[in-house]
Amino acid sequence: MTGPQGFEYRNDYLFFVVRPAPERETNAWIYCSGVNVTRFSTLTRGRHGLSSNPVIRGLQLVKHSVSRLAISRGARPRLIRGRDCAGIAPTPETWYSEILLIEDTPASLPVGIIVFCQEDLIERIVANCCPEMKKPDRALSSDELQIFITGLSRSS
Repeated sequence: MTGPQGFEYRNDYLFFVVRPAPERETNAWIYCSGVNVTRFSTLTRGRHGLSSNPVIRGLQLVKHSVSRLAISRGARPRLIRGRDCAGIAPTPETWYSEILLIEDTPASLPVGIIVFCQEDLIERIVANCCPEMKKPDRALSSDELQIFITGLSRSS
């Protein structure tokens, strides 16, 4: 979960990375997140219109939740554009990603974001794509989560 460039949670279905952005401001971090649209397609097929893929919408809502979490801890989230998250996706398939700059970040926030994000996104995916299934009752490692999502995809 901890890498030389910050904190990360990655598998073939999704990623959450929070890494320092020292060139921007002291205690500034870049939040990068993404979902593999190709791999989630079996789970989302027939569950959305052209513009409301539940996995993409879930990732957007997770970013809003990260903003609220950051504000509650005294940090300042800012919407940005750019290539700060380029090259993070672990596979060459089609990915949808989000980016956020978080300034004045307390030391405990980056790892807290990683744990929060994976739980929040999975809760949204299960609720919207397979409500008959039960979400995990604990935070899963990235490998465990990949196995869980693969199982959801096979049963849908």
